[in-house]
Amino acid sequence: MLRQSLGDDIGFTSVDGCMKAGLRVIKFGGSLECSGTLKSCMDKAAAFYREGCVWVPGGGDFAEQVRQAQQRWHFDDITAHAMALLAMRQMALLMHSMHRDCVLAESIADTVRQLDLGKSVIWSPDVNELNQAGVPASWEVTSDSLAAWLAVRLGADELILIKSAEIPQAADVNKLAELGIVDRAFPGFTKKARFKIRVVNKEKLISPKFLRK
Repeated sequence: MLRQSLGDDIGFTSVDGCMKAGLRVIKFGGSLECSGTLKSCMDKAAAFYREGCVWVPGGGDFAEQVRQAQQRWHFDDITAHAMALLAMRQMALLMHSMHRDCVLAESIADTVRQLDLGKSVIWSPDVNELNQAGVPASWEVTSDSLAAWLAVRLGADELILIKSAEIPQAADVNKLAELGIVDRAFPGFTKKARFKIRVVNKEKLISPKFLRK
């Protein structure tokens, strides 16, 4: 039975891959920006994984502004989706300002190119690429699912989601979605994935258990 607890791995069925072994996609939850812990988590991740990494930003306060604007002006979810991706792009710029050794990349092709050059990458998602791939424009698809989509497209070996929330023991991805720890679309986006998944609380990021995995 699949299970998910702090630092535990989840395996899935095969997908197509395009990158060399060892690639990690690390998603930094938007709550890290709101709590002021984003940089410390980035510093820790950079110290643990010095190469073969793609960092995915959450939306943080920027995405929350989109939610509030939609409630006020009642525009459609397609517009909100595009604006939420702009929120992620703003977070990507913020993250880049904290780690200039990383490079920004918008497309899958550019991400692969930068990884081939030995760079660590901060993904700044392009709305046109996601639309062409058929990614739904819905609040059920947040940066969690987009990180999973990216991990699948890159053929990553591991996806790490860093969260402010406490992660319950022995909860699978469906339970995590039910609890709101990952978005509701996440189980679907990871259903055909083969990479390992770790959902880790920010305070546990440097625990010996986590590092041994």
